[in-house]
Amino acid sequence: MGLRHENFKMVGKLGVIALAMFGFGYALVPVYKAICEVTGINILSLTEQQIPGVSARLPANTQVDTSRTITVEFDVNVSGPWRFQPAVRSLEVHPGELATVMYEFQNVQNRTMAAQAIPSYAPKQAAAFFNKLECFCFSQYTLAPGEKKSWPVAFVIDPRLSKDVKTITLSYTFFEVGGKVPSAPADVALTDKKAGAV
Repeated sequence: MGLRHENFKMVGKLGVIALAMFGFGYALVPVYKAICEVTGINILSLTEQQIPGVSARLPANTQVDTSRTITVEFDVNVSGPWRFQPAVRSLEVHPGELATVMYEFQNVQNRTMAAQAIPSYAPKQAAAFFNKLECFCFSQYTLAPGEKKSWPVAFVIDPRLSKDVKTITLSYTFFEVGGKVPSAPADVALTDKKAGAV
């Protein structure tokens, strides 16, 4: 009888602890929001804040320099029996603005292949200011015969880029892994030398 009574007491205590833990977890969300509002850290987006009488609007990205426009050209260098190309040849972007371009690849061979791409930039000084947030470069991909893939390149051009730079060329050299790694394209290397001489 005493053992059964002790078991019931233990189950009761565990039930109280479980309810307390649930209540604590449930209360964390409003407590977290209150702390964020008071301290100003990790501020929630306006869409998560209920402001009476005001429709939720996302604030403009203040990092975007709308006074400047840079033309980004997309170039590919392909050496082999496959297709590799950007969905568009160029984009007009503002420094600080997030942009995305898709690249399409198809293995037109009747065998499986592994390949990868290496990027280069012209003018050369633009490389330090061309921030890729998502890119397929430097990763190896295996494609079955006839397989098609689409890969995004998401990037932001740092607003600190020199105002003299009006055009940036992003060039990808795509090659089969296991083969000889090709050198940088001659026209990009020539442009880099001219930029370095300025």
